Amino acid sequence: MSPQALDGLKVVEMGQLIAGPFAGKTLGDFGAEVIKIEAPGSGDPLRNWRLLKDGTSVWWQVQSRNKRSIALDLREAEGQAIAKKLIARADVLVENFRPGTLEGWGMSYEELSRDNPGLIMLRISGYGQSGPYRDLPGFGAIGEAMGGLRHLTGEPGRVPVRCGVSIGDTLAALHGTIGVLTALYHRKVNGGRGQVIDVALHEAVFNVMESLVPEYSAFGAVREPAGSALPGIAPSNAYRCGDGAVVLVAGNGDSIFKRLMSAIGRDDLGSDPTLADNAGRVKRVAEIDAAIEAWTLQRPSGEVLALLGEARVPAGRVYTAKDIVEDPHYRARDMILTQATRDGYEVEVPGIVPKLLGTPGRVRSPAPRLGDDTDAVLGELGFSVQDIAALRSRKVVA
Repeated sequence: MSPQALDGLKVVEMGQLIAGPFAGKTLGDFGAEVIKIEAPGSGDPLRNWRLLKDGTSVWWQVQSRNKRSIALDLREAEGQAIAKKLIARADVLVENFRPGTLEGWGMSYEELSRDNPGLIMLRISGYGQSGPYRDLPGFGAIGEAMGGLRHLTGEPGRVPVRCGVSIGDTLAALHGTIGVLTALYHRKVNGGRGQVIDVALHEAVFNVMESLVPEYSAFGAVREPAGSALPGIAPSNAYRCGDGAVVLVAGNGDSIFKRLMSAIGRDDLGSDPTLADNAGRVKRVAEIDAAIEAWTLQRPSGEVLALLGEARVPAGRVYTAKDIVEDPHYRARDMILTQATRDGYEVEVPGIVPKLLGTPGRVRSPAPRLGDDTDAVLGELGFSVQDIAALRSRKVVA
């Protein structure tokens, strides 16, 4: 098979749960060798999160594909020494422990980079490696709150809701992956050394908050939740259909708005000069939304989407998991993959994003069982069969 974009890249993953491991998964999907260090006995807690099949989370099957698992006790000096040997041969170290944890194990960047000056170390934490909140515990949900996202989710006057997935963790992972690739480019092209990438959960969320702060700075405006609408952009909202389904319609471009109004039989609004631009439409957004929903309520969602598609108006139905796996477009773009597991069953999982047409990502190996690769990895480090047996008897490895 043709080489992948990150073939030859060696990654050690010491993180657990979501943020660090999602970054490791992304690198692994594009060819990096990812060695995941887990605690003997328990392993990554994600193995036991949400719905389990044959004793293991099905989430684990996608989050840990293309990885090798070594069960290693990092609390023991011998375990720390083995980890240092692994890291000395790595290009990238991914970790998402609380700041100071690695330093307590004798694995600060200064110490690790003495043996490996090219090492790129991705550190994901709640509040970053510096600042007054550095030592506070932080999860993705807290990052979403502090980053400004949670305040905007939900209906006005009600308690904010979460979006349903751990978006704060994933945003941090993606920012971390960007940092890793940027640092690799600098090291290779500019002759630079390795470096630390410091990603804070709340900062990753804050980075996608668009005009939130500039509007406050310039006008003292505090953006508030607006339900399914997009404040200041009209029309862009969710509308009920006659069959009970909900469709999203984004008719906020000037020419799109005219086509939308024509499609729903409201050319009077489409030709109104006061609605020719977004500023005018925002002033009358309630009237416009009412006109759109009066039309959608008279039709089933399939007809609504067909008519808006013909009019070249962006629109879509709100999908459930069932809708996604049955959608032919997802299938056509390989976004639903059937993945074998090491437990002997197959499961459908999300495909690989982004699509690299020259060096596409792929699933090379299923998610490992805990310690599946301990012996092989230690053997590659020069440990004999007898050495490994002795380490296992002392419960340093499993």
